[in-house]
Amino acid sequence: MTEDAPAPSEAPLARQLLPDSAAISPDGHLSLAGLDVVELAERFGTPVFIYDEDHLRRRCAEAVAAFPDGVAYATKAFLCKAMAAIALEAGMDLDVSTAGECAVALAAGAPVDRLILHGNNKSSDELAIAGTEVPGRYKRIVVDSFDEIARLAALAPHPLGPRPVLVRVTPGVQAHTHEYVMTGHEDTKFGFSVASGAADAAVEALGELGSVALVGVHAHIGSQIFRLDGYERAMAVLARFVAQHRLTELCVGGGLGVGYLNGEQTPRLEEWAAHLRAAAAASGLPEGVRMTAEPGRAIVASAAITAYRVGTIKALPGIRNYVAVDGGMSDNPRPVLYGSGYEAFLARAVDAGRPFRARVVGKHCESGDVLVADARLPDSVRVGDILATPVTGAYGHSMASNYNRLGRPPVVFVRGGSARVVVRRETPEDLLALEA
Repeated sequence: MTEDAPAPSEAPLARQLLPDSAAISPDGHLSLAGLDVVELAERFGTPVFIYDEDHLRRRCAEAVAAFPDGVAYATKAFLCKAMAAIALEAGMDLDVSTAGECAVALAAGAPVDRLILHGNNKSSDELAIAGTEVPGRYKRIVVDSFDEIARLAALAPHPLGPRPVLVRVTPGVQAHTHEYVMTGHEDTKFGFSVASGAADAAVEALGELGSVALVGVHAHIGSQIFRLDGYERAMAVLARFVAQHRLTELCVGGGLGVGYLNGEQTPRLEEWAAHLRAAAAASGLPEGVRMTAEPGRAIVASAAITAYRVGTIKALPGIRNYVAVDGGMSDNPRPVLYGSGYEAFLARAVDAGRPFRARVVGKHCESGDVLVADARLPDSVRVGDILATPVTGAYGHSMASNYNRLGRPPVVFVRGGSARVVVRRETPEDLLALEA
């Protein structure tokens, strides 16, 4: 949670935190795409990730419109075959950073030339997979280190010609976000520093390789960014670098902030794009340079809620109340990793006031297993209730674990009054399948 996050509110959950299709029935129940969330939880079990499919499609279309020179979906935010297919259908490319993400994208029907390969420690196999095991070349390889340049040099020439690459640079910008998701400052594992001259040296080294074609530069200053002045400072550095090396493409990465709490607003993709273009023009980015982007969280975060079942309510007089649910840090590690803030509400009473103060925790054998540290809930909360957290479409399922051997929850897409499981619930048999 950022230092300027709004204070917890007893007011009902703000509607802008819910997926686009959210509606409240006369009896107070939340529905998504015309389906009652309490009934969905009964049908599919809890915990369960519920995504508004039309919301996903709309955000993908908005991204394509905002960045006509090209835009890729950052699959690390949330990836399954169904999500990859939606992004591809909308005209987005796919940003992948491991062989596993690449495999899911390919299984979803992605042509290799719609994939952009990222990562600060790519293996030779990951760099070569699109040239050997499957036909075609990656659309772009984002080069991150001198060791990676050496690995590229050792690869056999691609039969389709030089591999298109971008050089990832760190512009030396301290973004206003959590330390763990800053990526554009000097002390980072990502990219080549502009200030130190490493980025210039990387451009020179890549220029000497006949097996690659350097087409542009990539920079990503961090995630969950609301203050757009960081992009302005970065653009001033990047425009000079692009002009100096006569590059034709600039990828600005992603990182646009998303509101998670009452009182937080989510900037629109087109506003972000317009701000970037204005900053580029003010910084003297040469005309004709293609500007691309790679949003992830901004596409999927607010498209989903996670529904849990309350199992225990424990009052510690003079200290706090605990409300324990049947998931926890295994399906949403962000509060533990970053201190990220979330709201909580009852799916049967969305518009109710929330005067009851509690800490919403999971079922793991860990005192730090906290989902909402200082939650506000209706006084009527009881064991068996379906408690939900909104804005869980990004970095919940994708970062989920099997801590305490808990199976990861299913992912359900809802659209037009119908629901479909796109990722099934893991079972004990799944967890035992890898045992020798």
